[in-house]
Amino acid sequence: MARLAFREQVLRVREDAIISCVNRLLAEKGFEQMTVDEVAADVGIAKASLYKHFASKEALAAAAMVRVLEHGLEAIQAQGTSQSSPLERLKEVTRWAIRLLLSGQMPLLPAQNSSLRSELLSDSRYLDLLNDVSDRLGEWIMNAQALGQIDRTLAPDVVLYILFARACDPVPAVMKATGRYSDDAIVETLINVCFNGLVARPS
Repeated sequence: MARLAFREQVLRVREDAIISCVNRLLAEKGFEQMTVDEVAADVGIAKASLYKHFASKEALAAAAMVRVLEHGLEAIQAQGTSQSSPLERLKEVTRWAIRLLLSGQMPLLPAQNSSLRSELLSDSRYLDLLNDVSDRLGEWIMNAQALGQIDRTLAPDVVLYILFARACDPVPAVMKATGRYSDDAIVETLINVCFNGLVARPS
């Protein structure tokens, strides 16, 4: 593969820094509270320079989501090579998402925002990654159902949505704020409730 020209390397490093900053700010404040001004200030560049990389606040958020999906796909691919059952693979990927949330690296986006939604739906990289992640997890879900590991009466897409929701679950932050739970305890509590429910099991 040809080496990148020095200028291209500089631009790529700067874009990585911008996306990392956006990711952190979205995790801390959410999309509505984050501003382009503070992104530029945090990275240490002029606002005009920031706009040379990303045309809008929506484009910044979309880039952050692409980054998370890329990492998510890597986590899925890592599990795909294991000998674990479909259920255990789903648990491991869900653990990864909860840990990312706890570490303040999961972008928090509004459920409804027409301008951001339009940006995401027009981003082919985002859509391709989302479809790839959904297809791979969906296959594991259906395999787990076939093995009786997940309730067969649940529609696979509903199970998928429930797992996706763990990436924006407010419970981990509430538990962490009490100071009574370690990150490991929070993760395992959420995994237990997500996959086993709240109903008591016979001892």
